[in-house]
Amino acid sequence: MKSWNKFFEIVKSKEYSKTLKDFLDYEYSHYEIYPPRKDMFKAFELTPSENVKVVIIGQDPYHEPNQAMGLSFSVPSSTVVPPSLVNIFKELKNDLNLDMKNNGDLTYLAKQGVFLINAYLTVRAHQALSHKRKEYDEFMKDLIIYLNSLDQPIVFMLWGNFAKQYEKYLNNPNHLILKSVHPSPLGANHGGWFNLHQFSRCNEFLSSKGVSPIDWQN
Repeated sequence: MKSWNKFFEIVKSKEYSKTLKDFLDYEYSHYEIYPPRKDMFKAFELTPSENVKVVIIGQDPYHEPNQAMGLSFSVPSSTVVPPSLVNIFKELKNDLNLDMKNNGDLTYLAKQGVFLINAYLTVRAHQALSHKRKEYDEFMKDLIIYLNSLDQPIVFMLWGNFAKQYEKYLNNPNHLILKSVHPSPLGANHGGWFNLHQFSRCNEFLSSKGVSPIDWQN
C-alpha cells in the first residue's frame, strides 16, 4: 500500500479519519463485520496507485458469509457467483466473446490495474448498507478527487446512480468516463447494461494511450 501513502496522509489529517477508526474498532469488536479487517484495504494493496488503469465503484461489500473479500463485485472462488457479476460476465461474452469461468474471484483484474473499490469498505453481517456513514462518504470523495489528480490514463466505469454521483469530481482530460445502469438484475434486465461494449471501449482507450489493455478473461 506504500504507493497510496500520499493519499492516506491526506486522509489522516481529516477529522473523519479518527471517528471512522473509532467506529470500526467498536463494530469489529462487537459484531460480525465483512470483510475481515485485514482485507478492508485489499483494493489498495493489490492495485498500486501508479498502476490504476480502470476504476469500478461498488456501494458496500456483500453481507453474507464467505462473500466479501475487499474488492467490489468480487467473491472468493468457492462462492456462488452473485447476480450482478453474472451479468458482468454475460456482457464480457457479448462484448469480447469471452467464455467466463464460474469463478467470481476478481483478484486477477486488481493485479492488472482494475481498482475495485466499494464506497463503504465494511458492512455488518446480514445488514446491507449498515455502515453507510458520512465519514465513508468523505473518504470516498477524497479518494475520487485523488484519483482524478493522477495523470495516467484511467477509465472510470460508473455503474448505476450511486457510482454516477462521483462524476462531478472527474475532469482530468487524460481520463475516460463510461456510464451505464447497474449490472444487478433489477437494473440490467430493464436495459442500459447489455451491448454497450464498455469493456472493449475501455481497452481501445487504454491502447490508444499506449497502455496495455486489460485481459478480462478469468
